[in-house]
Amino acid sequence: MARTQLHSWTALSILTALNLLNYVDRSVLFAVQPLVQSEFHLTNTQLGYLTSAFLGFYMVAAPFTGPLADRYSRKRIIVLGGIFWSGLTLVTAVTHTYWELLVRHTLVGVGEATFVTIAPTFVADLFPEKKRGRIFGIFYLAIPVGTAAGYILGGRLGAHHGWRFPFYIAAIPGFFLALAMLLVPEPERGRFDSVAQPLFEGRIPQGASRGQRITLSASFYLKKLYLALFRNPAYCTAVLGMAAMTFALGGIQVWMPTFLSRARGYTLESANEVFGLIVVVDGILASLAGGWLGDFLLPRMRGAYYFVSAASMALGVPFMIVALFRPGRWMLPAIAVSAFLLLFNTSPLNAAIVNSVGAHIRATAIAISIFVFHLLGDVPSPTMMGWVADRRSFEAAFVLPVSAMMVSAAILFYGMRFAPPLAVESASGPAQARAG
Repeated sequence: MARTQLHSWTALSILTALNLLNYVDRSVLFAVQPLVQSEFHLTNTQLGYLTSAFLGFYMVAAPFTGPLADRYSRKRIIVLGGIFWSGLTLVTAVTHTYWELLVRHTLVGVGEATFVTIAPTFVADLFPEKKRGRIFGIFYLAIPVGTAAGYILGGRLGAHHGWRFPFYIAAIPGFFLALAMLLVPEPERGRFDSVAQPLFEGRIPQGASRGQRITLSASFYLKKLYLALFRNPAYCTAVLGMAAMTFALGGIQVWMPTFLSRARGYTLESANEVFGLIVVVDGILASLAGGWLGDFLLPRMRGAYYFVSAASMALGVPFMIVALFRPGRWMLPAIAVSAFLLLFNTSPLNAAIVNSVGAHIRATAIAISIFVFHLLGDVPSPTMMGWVADRRSFEAAFVLPVSAMMVSAAILFYGMRFAPPLAVESASGPAQARAG
């Protein structure tokens, strides 16, 4: 038992570190955007399109990697993907035009999709489901910490060594962490799950062999699995709520340092440091607190993960409005509070998605969710905000993510009624709860 727990925590540590590097690589560009814009003479729309293109290819690649992970070794796909995107990050050294940077960004998006689609399913099988909110709180610390590290690395190193240099720092550790995953045993799929799922009951029998899973036809996945997922209201409301949240978070992450430097008089370096500090402190506290609160409320409230996510999103709206439209002494505190509330829902919302489907299709379900919430979320938001900023102002552009936060809260409050029940513990072990 002790060895199993050690393997679980070791795997979680490596996966969290890889996830952190994912977000460092993404946010380095946000930090050096004005330098890239100056070198290549870009409009705000073109600049925003770099992130939209990255996420677009990342989004399109996800539905292909999900079914692979449900059939083959997740560990091997994670290793290959980590090496692939780390190598592509180093290609920045020979990137000298806007179009080369765009191609580099799109290919990195494909590489990162192999990790972000699969890693949450790996993490879910490492620990019991009643701890998933807290465990995802640790795993998704990578979002604020990695994002803040990217801002700080990009802001400091980019200003003194050029905008390409920070990408090298983000790439090199990825090779070592990807190879370290080879030492971690792959957990059995669904070994801790206790919620019976109605999807494909009878078509994929409990305890089906690996060979039986591999022989499932592509048409089965396309016609049955995808259709059944979109008929699962617990899954759909969680995914659509996350899509609206991702629209808001993606746009704010891309444009906040530029907003502070262009519209509020900060230097580029100080804007990245201030916002990076806010993101890392808020993100650590919010990710852990959101996961803990979701787990605490779960035995008392069936839709706890949905409620925590919706409430934090709704509470963040007035603070974001103050942050954007009241420059002065209240601006930074309002940014800090709104960022905390926006990041508070990350862990419980991911736990809601994971718990809404069975383990045998979880990677595919996450792949589809990635496709949907990026398609509707942070793929369009950076470009849309850049377009509005070109024609109106940065303040007008930030109306878009504020509106998305309100939409997310409404969807998730509605989704509470569909949350699946967890098993009732008994002396003989977890009893299967009725799904539906």
